[in-house]
Amino acid sequence: MHGNVSSVCRSLRYKIAVAIDAANAYDGSNTMALTEPPFSPNQRLMRMLLCVFIGAVIWFSHPPAGMSLEGWRVLAVFVATIASFLLRPYPMGPMVLVALTFLAVTDTMTFKEVITGYSHKLVWLVVAAFFIASAVENTDLGRRIALSMVRLFGSSTIGLGYATVFSELILGPFVPSNTARVGGIMSPIIGSLSRSLDSHPEIEPDRLGSYLVLTAVHANLFTCSMFLTGMAANPLVVAAASSVYDVDFTWSLWALGAVVPGLLGIVVLPLFIYHLQPPTMHDVSAAKQNALKELEQMGPWSYKQKVMLGVFLFLTLLWLTPTYHGLETALVAWVGVCIILVSRTELWRQMVINSYMWDAVIWIGGLIVMADRLRDLGVMSWIAENLQYLVSGGTAVTMVVALAIFYYYLMYGFSMLTGHITALLIPFFAVLLAVDAPPMLTIALFAYFSNLCAALTHYSTGSTIIYFGLGYVPVSRWLSIGFLVSLYHMVIWLGIGLVWWKLLGWW
Repeated sequence: MHGNVSSVCRSLRYKIAVAIDAANAYDGSNTMALTEPPFSPNQRLMRMLLCVFIGAVIWFSHPPAGMSLEGWRVLAVFVATIASFLLRPYPMGPMVLVALTFLAVTDTMTFKEVITGYSHKLVWLVVAAFFIASAVENTDLGRRIALSMVRLFGSSTIGLGYATVFSELILGPFVPSNTARVGGIMSPIIGSLSRSLDSHPEIEPDRLGSYLVLTAVHANLFTCSMFLTGMAANPLVVAAASSVYDVDFTWSLWALGAVVPGLLGIVVLPLFIYHLQPPTMHDVSAAKQNALKELEQMGPWSYKQKVMLGVFLFLTLLWLTPTYHGLETALVAWVGVCIILVSRTELWRQMVINSYMWDAVIWIGGLIVMADRLRDLGVMSWIAENLQYLVSGGTAVTMVVALAIFYYYLMYGFSMLTGHITALLIPFFAVLLAVDAPPMLTIALFAYFSNLCAALTHYSTGSTIIYFGLGYVPVSRWLSIGFLVSLYHMVIWLGIGLVWWKLLGWW
């Protein structure tokens, strides 16, 4: 062996941190949005001025027929905010804060209206989810789960693929940032396993590392799509569903719609990637021994890890059975937070120091309040009426599928999932509302595609950038396999998914 897995893991942490910093240059869809983009002062100024110019052009132009002046001005600020997500002059939190302050100062919205978004239940679901994720990381439960999966399934390369998949599946509902899930738990283990078995980015990457990286990154996107709490920007989809369709797409509904296509897709995924990127190494029993050694070094299950596992099971049960107890998704999450605090599994001061969480609160709450205001002022209705011609001539279900596919592949032009969602989701929802497309089918398909579309490129979200940064897969292969995985998604979600949603009565 080439050293203990833990020493290799420690040596990788710096590289992972560098990869996360690189991700911040592109991504704002998760907790890493707080870090300053790597631009010079002049570059930052020019990008900021371009955002201001885009907003000013709309603000000072005459509103079109059927649009109120107030709605037009809120739309101007909203569009400028979306532009800032794409151009990244500053992190997302500050840009949303500037937008809200401008709306209040210009009396376009009152200060009371501006801050109403921060009372939204989705914002506090995000806060609770980050608190729980903090306990998962600090108790080492996530690492124990991942190593346990390797010990159970790590007798073959396919087995290591399944260890990766099942680790993601367990952690996905409880760690709301896909970047944190990958950067803090999964990628150090993936990297150390590959290197310990003589598969390095520079030497024999195809021996094992390329296969594990590709399996891990696409498994991560599956779990992002399967759970409302699987990715930090997912609440924006729920907020859009509420604004446009007045539908509360709860945690249980999200999971219910994803359970059949999601589980089928993620279970077959290691085999699918195996055929696209076959590893040259087949006997990986040493990985199982390494995992066993790591677990022995961790010692027996600690009190805190046992409490966290109990919280996992308890929250999952409550989230899946809302019809029996009537508790909101966010309230259930806060029940879990209270259990963690009262049991002293995690200390309050450790939870609240997470600056990335508070940044997410700022941009999520701000986007929710702007979207709600656009709805109340009739802007959504106006967009729907004026874009209806784009989807004329087909059945409602055909229109949903066609626009969802279009929405998926437009991700090629975006460098972060949040920008993709905020720029396109509400207009697409509004168009489909105008043609009486089935609301639940529309919400579900766009919700899942909002995450799965990140499979296309290596720059789409924090998790893809981190895994790509490990250096095992060249750009050309990443893009070609990403496209093939997109076809895999189409078969799973538009084949099995449509049948499942039909059985649920969603169309």
